[in-house]
Amino acid sequence: MLKVYVSKRTRKNMPKSLKSTATASSDIALVKYWGKKDAVLRLPENGSVSLLLEGLDTITTVEFSESFSSDTLRIQDVGIDPDSREARRVFRHLDRLRQKVGSTFSAKVESKNTFPRGTGLSSSGSGMAALTYAAADALGLQLSEKEMSILARQASGTACRCACGGFVEWLDGDTSDSSYSHTIFPRDHWDIRDVVVVVDEGQKKVSSTEGHTKAQTSPFFTARQERIAAKISKVKEAIHHKDFTQLGTLVEAEALEFHSILLTSEPSLIAWLPGTVAVMSAVKNLRETGVECYFTINTGFNVHVLTLPENEARVQTEMQQLSLVKNTLTAKVGGKPKISTSHLF
Repeated sequence: MLKVYVSKRTRKNMPKSLKSTATASSDIALVKYWGKKDAVLRLPENGSVSLLLEGLDTITTVEFSESFSSDTLRIQDVGIDPDSREARRVFRHLDRLRQKVGSTFSAKVESKNTFPRGTGLSSSGSGMAALTYAAADALGLQLSEKEMSILARQASGTACRCACGGFVEWLDGDTSDSSYSHTIFPRDHWDIRDVVVVVDEGQKKVSSTEGHTKAQTSPFFTARQERIAAKISKVKEAIHHKDFTQLGTLVEAEALEFHSILLTSEPSLIAWLPGTVAVMSAVKNLRETGVECYFTINTGFNVHVLTLPENEARVQTEMQQLSLVKNTLTAKVGGKPKISTSHLF
């Protein structure tokens, strides 16, 4: 059972206004999860491994006040309709936190991303992780990393991993308390770089939440599940030994296998755009010239190209020269969410 500790600040004489800001990094799944054992608790069908991405961040400020008449949400300086699916998801998560301390205060939430959201770059993961950390800090909740991961998972599966730092494993578990993420290697274990290649900044046509419900309709889903545990073990071993060739080979093959499930679901989920395929081809061509790099893709169309520091500039230059590429971003291995003293409002 999740243990909750509340600071004296919220136990007695709760201030009329409580405010905090958190920054959380997005991540890239090296071994993906797809499908859910329990949609309400967001228990995944399989475990996963990811690395946090410093530079692809969400900064969120949450303020609770007795003077607020209702919850409000702003993203990228734009007010979000309180009846929208996105806002209701945020407000439900705030309710989870408020219930833990018995607060009835409404909240004002302001959030900004340093990267495009809703494009398959795990913005929901970093967004909900930042929301969890900011709201928990404002309310005086004192939780361990495991407990924060469990709490964040209830808002977004990927947020479970983004609540941690470095190289992260998400344990699937069969109960809410046994499904959480933990850091398997710290951020300074290995300096891997990610060149994020943006081929479109539009929203995904199919949300991950909807896509998870179709996972088991793929004829290849069962075969994939049988391979996941061994794959996770091999990826962890490659990270441990800092074997980039082994890691890259596993991660690239995993991305293609993962998308084969999407492509063969009923109805099929085709996430790729022409630019996606162009980038994948360019990565393979670049590798043939001796520049070691490997691609992976989440549920969208934008591509992550993993490489080592000595090749980062070359990879980014080559990707930027592709006619179908809109932009490129670079990221290092990131840490766990941080609480800051500066606020967005």
